[in-house]
Amino acid sequence: MNGTVIPGTPIAVDFWSVRRAGGARLFFLSHLHSDHTVGLSSTWSRPVYCSPLTARLLRRRLQVPARWIRPLEVGQSHVLGEGDTVTVTLLDSNHCPGSVMFLFEGAFGTILYTGDFRYASAMQQEPALRGRRLDRLYLDNTHCHPGRSLPSRRHAARLAARLIRAHPRHHVVVGVYSLGKETLLVDLAMEFGTWVVVSPWRLEQMRLLELPDVFTTEEGAGWIRAVDVAEIRWDTLVSWNLLHPTIAILPTGRPVKVTHPKIYPIPYSDHSSFSELCEFVKWLKPCSVIPIVKGSMCQLYFEKYLSSDCQALPDLTIPEPVRELVQQKKKKQEPLCPLKRVAQHSVSRGVVFESPEKYVDKSEEFGDVKAPQQNCESGFCSKKDCICRVTCKEKGEGIEMEINSHNPQCVSAQLDGERSAVVISTRPVSQSLASDEDVLCGLAEQYLLTPLNVLKQNSVEKFDELVEEYFRREEAS
Repeated sequence: MNGTVIPGTPIAVDFWSVRRAGGARLFFLSHLHSDHTVGLSSTWSRPVYCSPLTARLLRRRLQVPARWIRPLEVGQSHVLGEGDTVTVTLLDSNHCPGSVMFLFEGAFGTILYTGDFRYASAMQQEPALRGRRLDRLYLDNTHCHPGRSLPSRRHAARLAARLIRAHPRHHVVVGVYSLGKETLLVDLAMEFGTWVVVSPWRLEQMRLLELPDVFTTEEGAGWIRAVDVAEIRWDTLVSWNLLHPTIAILPTGRPVKVTHPKIYPIPYSDHSSFSELCEFVKWLKPCSVIPIVKGSMCQLYFEKYLSSDCQALPDLTIPEPVRELVQQKKKKQEPLCPLKRVAQHSVSRGVVFESPEKYVDKSEEFGDVKAPQQNCESGFCSKKDCICRVTCKEKGEGIEMEINSHNPQCVSAQLDGERSAVVISTRPVSQSLASDEDVLCGLAEQYLLTPLNVLKQNSVEKFDELVEEYFRREEAS
């Protein structure tokens, strides 16, 4: 899917997943190619802003309800939204019928979203772009590579005509997508004075696009035929040539694999060549370039053309009240309960049974180990047999520790001045703080089986002795 939600704005272009659109509330459609309409269907229930021609195609092709389609005139500025409004100007993108670029203006700055486009020098005469300072340029980077040189579409059309003249007794089949390359078909029809045979649905679309009357559905009325690009393959060429000598033309700027000697790719592209992209960016001098086709590092090619006069824009991704609240929470540190404080300062004294490196990836597994629990209704349970409460008392010494496994929180830990708590840790020293459950139940359960039962049945000193005995066995082995 070639679309995006523009950060810091309420804008989504060619992006139709409401669940992943975040705070976007203004949805724009650049053109009706299928890779830009994934998720847009008859069930769509939000306003869609597009050009008038795309609006007509949208209703016919995808059955989007008319009440949600909002056509905007090309070349005019439109103010949309409430409160923080967005001004948008639609500009012809020279890609396919109805395709447009979007110029957005608002508190977020000025953004040009090209969608799919073929740059032409005439764009420099566009009043909405002349002298315009752009903060962000979302660029169609389909052919953004120095090795992808392409001729102009006019020159590519002449190459197609030359190829046809070299096969005067052949029928010609042109492979096209459902939308696009109509200008090439019209040029060839005019050049050779013949009808272009198309399917009934394509003829209906040609009339909807108000193209010259050079198309027909009558077989045999013309010797140039337009078919879906998927039909240009070995078996169809064989069958066509059994009936009449036929050549196939594939107008595309992409590298293709030729499967039949009568298939001829022609470098006719509706996307900008690399040199055209450089000229376009050099002319606009935006502050930043963002590729529309993901996974490309094409920004490197345009760094020398970027403007150095970039103003700091407000960060709209996090509202100011939220940022202030976050700062206040950072300043106001909650006091640690004694058990957590012991864990924070005594991790290095913990029992580590293997080298930390060995358990870097497994430490999270230990933290997920849970002690068996019985049902209790409150956060601090006092039932006699419930393991949520563990009380260790020794005669003559006031040591009491309560552990709540449902709501891990240290209630009280009155430690004698001579005695320190025993902390058993399975996490490497450099790892972030463990929770109460991790400290008490993590590696202890893994290696000492049921430490809570041990705590129930023995005193703290006895538990210390068990740990020391373990170390002695390890050293002896």
